Amino acid sequence: MDFPLPPLEAEGALALPAHGSTVTAADLQTRLIQAVDGDGPVEVDASQVESVGQAVLQLLVAAKAEAERLGKAFTILNPSTAFTDRVNRCQLAAAIGIDTGDLL
Repeated sequence: MDFPLPPLEAEGALALPAHGSTVTAADLQTRLIQAVDGDGPVEVDASQVESVGQAVLQLLVAAKAEAERLGKAFTILNPSTAFTDRVNRCQLAAAIGIDTGDLL
């Protein structure tokens, strides 16, 4: 089943899909490249995330690293509890750039 990504929001924040999987990763990769190559900071809205897989997490880690290499800010906005829990379990909070409080 294909879960399309929400459109890029007018403010420039890229909204993650509710279910981030390998299927959604290709579209996300394209959008992240556009965001990193574009003007201004890279902002990713994770507020609607219900589940997030390895492929999406890898893309977020890579996008943050590339943004930093280019001297751009990379921010995860409003991470949902599901997103934060998954990032904690994978020990990727620092790599993705979110403060999750006490890690599990």
